[in-house]
Amino acid sequence: MRFNLLGPLEAFSDGNPVGLGGFNQRATVGFLLLHANEVVPTSKLIHALWGYETPATSRKMVQNAVSGLRRIIERHAGPDGPVRLTTTPPGYCLTVADGHLDLWHFRRQVDLGRAEIAAGHQEAGIDRLRSALSLWRGPALADLVEPGIAWPELKAITGLRMSVFEDYAQEALNRGRHHEVLGELEEMAASEPTGERLCGLLMVALYRCGRQHDALAAYQRTRAALLDNFGLDPGRELRALEVAVLNQDPALTFDARPYWHRTARRSAGVGRCEHRPAGTVSTARRPQTVLHRRRHP
Repeated sequence: MRFNLLGPLEAFSDGNPVGLGGFNQRATVGFLLLHANEVVPTSKLIHALWGYETPATSRKMVQNAVSGLRRIIERHAGPDGPVRLTTTPPGYCLTVADGHLDLWHFRRQVDLGRAEIAAGHQEAGIDRLRSALSLWRGPALADLVEPGIAWPELKAITGLRMSVFEDYAQEALNRGRHHEVLGELEEMAASEPTGERLCGLLMVALYRCGRQHDALAAYQRTRAALLDNFGLDPGRELRALEVAVLNQDPALTFDARPYWHRTARRSAGVGRCEHRPAGTVSTARRPQTVLHRRRHP
């Protein structure tokens, strides 16, 4: 029996889909999968399912959900199979063997891809990262998020996905594959309008595809989103990139030397713009920009 949570929650046994019951059971197993092989206290599980509006029968409802899930797991995985759900004080533990959860496979592929890139094997690393990203079928546990669940664990996984995608896109741009990644960048930027590094990568891809106006429009969309959501202007690196696009800086065009390396030598510092949550500013230690920037109203 194996589980997929990088998208709507799925369970399979011998290649056949397995029903996991109603919403409480699906939410219970979803949260336990995010903490697979860990003991999750009952109180933490109750809070995950109902927040601060806990019904009086919440503990009993969790017990019923666990009992239903245990029957399903034992039926399809066996009592000593690769997946087991046990009562372990002060709560429950969902034991999942290696290779039976797509999140683990994603992380393993990411580690291998980043190691390839660090070793100088960029093409192999790009392919690894792209393979890892292909495991996503939508937002993690998308069918549980729809009813209003917003677990910090899901936010962390989403952040990891975005970081991996940005690494993949940056390496692809470094190899001159801007046409190849442009559509993916546009799609991701639409789903993460305040992502500064993502916006910077999109702007470079658009500019290299001969779409200077669209690159500037992408900057303005991100600037507006940052102002609306956080009351912040874009960081120094992204503002410098806007100026570079306006000036048609030759450093933006692709040649045999990766763009980010060339601009680092020139101290432009425009290649690694970070997403900043509300109330924070970028603290990344990067070269100071020497490009003239416009004063925004």
